[in-house]
Amino acid sequence: MLNKDTLNPAPHVATSKPIPLQRQSSVRRTMEIVLDTWNFLILREAYFGVRRFDKFQQRLGIPRQTLSSRLSALVSNEIMSVGRRPNEPGQQYFLTERGKDLFPTMLSLMEFGDKWLTGGKEPPLQLVHKSCGCACHPVTVCSECLEPFTAREVAPRDGPGAGYAPVDTRPTSRRSSDPTLLERVRPCSVARTLGIIGDRWSFLILREGWFGVRRFEEMRENLGIATNILADRLARLVQADVFRKVPYGSSDRFEYRFTEMGLDLYKPMLVMMAWGDRWLAEGKPPMRLRHKTCGQDFSAIVVCSECRKQITVKDTDYILRYPFNL
Repeated sequence: MLNKDTLNPAPHVATSKPIPLQRQSSVRRTMEIVLDTWNFLILREAYFGVRRFDKFQQRLGIPRQTLSSRLSALVSNEIMSVGRRPNEPGQQYFLTERGKDLFPTMLSLMEFGDKWLTGGKEPPLQLVHKSCGCACHPVTVCSECLEPFTAREVAPRDGPGAGYAPVDTRPTSRRSSDPTLLERVRPCSVARTLGIIGDRWSFLILREGWFGVRRFEEMRENLGIATNILADRLARLVQADVFRKVPYGSSDRFEYRFTEMGLDLYKPMLVMMAWGDRWLAEGKPPMRLRHKTCGQDFSAIVVCSECRKQITVKDTDYILRYPFNL
């Protein structure tokens, strides 16, 4: 197992600049796929049944080269596959089992957005669970007792894949600076939630918070993040009511503690973690979770609010609460 001591030798050993490290994390691996703006929009339309290149482009107004590169990445990550259907001309993009299994992540993000980010209005989308025939909303629950949980009721511990690895320095997609892009074409609770989570750094700051890290310097050291970027992201998260600043000691220093809204973001993070554990951890999840209420090890799943059965793509229909003409 990698740890900070093995990758960064003791001071008396001649060495170059210490290697930046990051915790092994199924959430981070999933985040790299889901939190890219265009990937999210493409996946969202795929869940609405879009399969053709020209239809993705028409719905999203996305440049052809950008759409082509994102679809290629989704195919490379085995989220989508390319194929043809009998009697239907042209190449189409289909969700793989991996891609379909990302649907609960979208639903958990939707659950958060419907609860916290509608501004007192009705959520833009009403789910219908075809298996039970009921209009419903998604509920993130413990896989063992099927009861909702809070962040305070979860006890994490190291799993077989725990440890540290060198920071991935490959270039990652940048989130657009246009805050309306995520809701292009459709009003969307998932998009509003992703707008709160923000970019890669905001997400990783939140992850540190769930590991119990509360102070600026410890976050900076753990993430290897520039001081100005960390200050900017923390200010955004405070403004979004995810964190609150709490003074500590006798100086002008502050801790960053989750609000109730911020704590509620833990649920979609655990759904992302469960997906990453299944598909990206090679059988060695970095973390195990115990639900204190029922005392069992568990994963986060998303169920129908009416029948308490898991919701899948094929068993889902929608009632749109907004005009849609495309």
